[in-house]
Amino acid sequence: MRMEFLWLALIVVFAVIEGATTALTTVWFIGGALAALAAALLHAELWLQITLFFAVSVVLLAALRPLVKKYLRPRTVRTNAAGNIGREAIVTEAIDNLHETGAVRLSGVEWTARSADGSPVAVGTVVRIDAIEGVKLIVTPVPVPHK
Repeated sequence: MRMEFLWLALIVVFAVIEGATTALTTVWFIGGALAALAAALLHAELWLQITLFFAVSVVLLAALRPLVKKYLRPRTVRTNAAGNIGREAIVTEAIDNLHETGAVRLSGVEWTARSADGSPVAVGTVVRIDAIEGVKLIVTPVPVPHK
């Protein structure tokens, strides 16, 4: 068997795997197989082809993977709304998760709200914002200190 066909077959296999995963798992080996294919076409010894395959693959992996990952990593956009977690608000419409009702006023803005534990919360109650899910605040009533 001629080695050129083996390296060409490996290039195709690695390309198919890379296309199926899109996770940058085998693209480095495609470069290594290309180098080995070039060596095979120049009638290099088998040991040199294999050495080139591994050397080029490792160099590409070490040099390019961090750079490519940096540009392909999904960027999360932090909004100002996330800064409201932990703040307190006033219930302006009774919160009832079963009937999907409830609203709170936070910094002059009306928000839809739901109770974190599912219990109803009365109008006028001070609540703490535990999380934000879409456009709804997930809240917990703030305990009233006893005098």
